Amino acid sequence: MNRRHFIQQSSLVTAGVLARPAFSLAAGGADFPAVRVAEKDRNFTSPAVEKAIQTVSQSKVNPELAWLFGNCFPNTLDTTVDFSTANGKPDTYVITGDIDAMWLRDSTAQVTPYLSLIKTDDKLRQLIAGVINRQVQCIRKDPYANAFYKDASKVSEWKDDVTDMQPGLHERKWEIDSLCYPVRLAYQYWKRTGDTTPFDQDWRESVALTVKTFREQQRKNGHGPYKFERRTTWATDGVPLGGYGYPAKPNGLICSMFRPSDDATIYPYLIPSNFFAVVSLRQAAEMIQAIHKDKAAADACTSLANEVEAALKAHAVVTHPQFGKIYAYEVNGFGSYNLMDDANVPSLLAMPYLGSVPVSDPIYQNTRRYVLSPENPFFFKGTAGEGIGGPHAGMDMIWPMSIILRALTSTDDREIKTCLNMLQRCHANTGFMHESFHKNDPTKFTRKWFAWANTLFGELIWKIYNEKKSLLA
Repeated sequence: MNRRHFIQQSSLVTAGVLARPAFSLAAGGADFPAVRVAEKDRNFTSPAVEKAIQTVSQSKVNPELAWLFGNCFPNTLDTTVDFSTANGKPDTYVITGDIDAMWLRDSTAQVTPYLSLIKTDDKLRQLIAGVINRQVQCIRKDPYANAFYKDASKVSEWKDDVTDMQPGLHERKWEIDSLCYPVRLAYQYWKRTGDTTPFDQDWRESVALTVKTFREQQRKNGHGPYKFERRTTWATDGVPLGGYGYPAKPNGLICSMFRPSDDATIYPYLIPSNFFAVVSLRQAAEMIQAIHKDKAAADACTSLANEVEAALKAHAVVTHPQFGKIYAYEVNGFGSYNLMDDANVPSLLAMPYLGSVPVSDPIYQNTRRYVLSPENPFFFKGTAGEGIGGPHAGMDMIWPMSIILRALTSTDDREIKTCLNMLQRCHANTGFMHESFHKNDPTKFTRKWFAWANTLFGELIWKIYNEKKSLLA
């Protein structure tokens, strides 16, 4: 089932699901039910993750937050990973939750929160190495695709999309971040472990394909090889003007036909994704030089990063009448820009989380105030909470992910505490984070099985526990 159809269905059934008893009380916890997958049914168990859960649960922290952490933090491992060996190497297929497909973005985001634990859990390290290996093969199969099947012969429900679909691809939406996230995972894994085993010739080829694809989508000499059209009533699921998108003036930025929400861009230069590309290219350059001593390939990454960075300085900043200089969400190079933010990462709000800008950057701080205000058309505030949504789930639907990222990028303890309070209230008694919830009613939510949001929530709680434990009281 695809994301869009799941949202439609879950919005209709959620109220009915929550209206009837669904839980048995957890042993040892009269107030909170046992909702985590039974141990015998879990896909993967990490001693390090279990120890982290035990550490938090046995501490003097808010018991509901501890319960949520125990459910959410292991959710990716419990329910979405398929760990095996292929060609003598670890191989890990990671679904998003309710959709049996592996997104390059989601799979990275789902396992990144475990990186801090892999030094004490070698099996967990191997699982993450397996994600890197599978992502490499996905990119080598098609660098323009965003989601893949484990079965290379499986034919997608989107087989009739007007693009170069092939068996093994779930979807072929070109999103810059799809090629950035695998570099992010590889770089953080390498920095934490020093292990270079996953970074073989296939990996080098995937990086070369990343640079080639980014160059093609600078569109300096025509549209390039990618186009996408879909027969659909959802305007954000297709790309206009023959599948190439609205015009963009070549200026060094990279075109992205889709956002990390899988919604089509309005203007092709998606600013937070271009910032992410700069970070990823510099990380790839560092790895290639250190591991393979390939100066030419490293220089190719660095040269492109410098070019995109210069273009961002020239085109990404606009002046808002209330907030001053801020980063636009999208631009086209002709002077037009789109002011908004979307909950999905990379977003303007999340740029410090990805290392794109320092949190102290004055333009980022102006932008932050803008995106967390009613001036952002996708900032919603109601009786159940406030946060950023987007076109994907519709108006008045707040994404817990945006609340989590607000906390992860905040330097204000009061703001972090406010975010924790909202997250504690928005799970609709399910014990898990969801894709989105209605600003006035958290029982109206989309996607009851969305592992990215669950694991990201776990990352937030674990970070706060280790750095500012008192905020969890």
